Amino acid sequence: MGCIFFSMKIGVLLKYLERWSPPGAAWEKDNVGLQTGSTEEDLKNVFLCLDLTKEALEEALNKNCNLIITHHPLIFSPLKKIITNDQATGSLIREMIKNDITLFSAHTNLDYIRGGVSFILGEKFGLSNMDFLKPETNRMKKIVVFVPIDHADKVAEAMFMAGAGNIGEYSECSFRLNGTGTFRGSEKSNPAVGEKGHSEKVDEIRLEAIANRWDTGKIISSIYESHPYEEPAFDIYPLENESPDFGAGVIGELDEAVPAEKFPQYVAEKLNIAGLRYTNGKAAEIKKVALCGGSGSEYLPDAIRKQADAYITGDIKYHTFQAAENRILFIDAGHYETEIFSLEIIEKKIKGFIPENENIEVVRISGSTNPVRFYNK
Repeated sequence: MGCIFFSMKIGVLLKYLERWSPPGAAWEKDNVGLQTGSTEEDLKNVFLCLDLTKEALEEALNKNCNLIITHHPLIFSPLKKIITNDQATGSLIREMIKNDITLFSAHTNLDYIRGGVSFILGEKFGLSNMDFLKPETNRMKKIVVFVPIDHADKVAEAMFMAGAGNIGEYSECSFRLNGTGTFRGSEKSNPAVGEKGHSEKVDEIRLEAIANRWDTGKIISSIYESHPYEEPAFDIYPLENESPDFGAGVIGELDEAVPAEKFPQYVAEKLNIAGLRYTNGKAAEIKKVALCGGSGSEYLPDAIRKQADAYITGDIKYHTFQAAENRILFIDAGHYETEIFSLEIIEKKIKGFIPENENIEVVRISGSTNPVRFYNK
């Protein structure tokens, strides 16, 4: 009897990537996730690029890739029309649909996760003791549910499976407090404990756990499915805690300090770039470094407050340079140049997920999609 092989569906890989880099972590105005195509097709090969261009799509087709993953979304603002003869976006969409190509984007959700864009950039500089430059707040909720004692473990397990109770490197975190619950069911009720129409007292546990706000709906559904009561009682509290798992930029330390006057050259060499812009800081040596891949000027005050000797990002405006001068060595190394390494971590994640017996290749773009050019006189 012959062996039966089942191909991996595109959707299976995308669900894995979204568990690692949740869409809910993205900037609220971003457009991450599936852009075009189908999740039900068998996965052939995967193509990775920062931006989708005509040249990138041609390379993906030549390498028999039917899933393209970009960092920057092709569709960012709502499209009012799709014109295929003179509009770059429309032409790309047309070609992808004709060739059954699925396009997926991991943008600011990849920027804001631990181990994401800025962390891989920090690894390029060999930073140690890395942490978020600006941890996210208002991302978490506390969910409290009141459960009969003998059902507490079942409800807690359901909540954990739905995403509750994760704090940094710890999972299944909760707090439990014994108490007494009271209720009186109407004639239309069907109480799991006691009788309708009678006042009841039940030994209960106050079970509480924190969760990311985008998992709240799933967790509440898990409570309803696992709780013995007809009408479970629960509370949802907004939290202002700093998240251990989500934030912007990183800050860390070099193993050896670099003289300030040599640091711009050091950055250019590490990133293999032709040039950069910077303004002088106040430290004679650079040891503590802040980074933010892409566009991170808004976090300059955080880098200064945390006493970084230098801050590297992209898209810096003239007056922002002025605000940094003689306070911190502020470097504009380019948007593309500080984000391109994110493809490495995506490639590593995908290769670690795809079984060895699957004949699926993960291909990074061979050229560049950077629209910026340097002119040296």
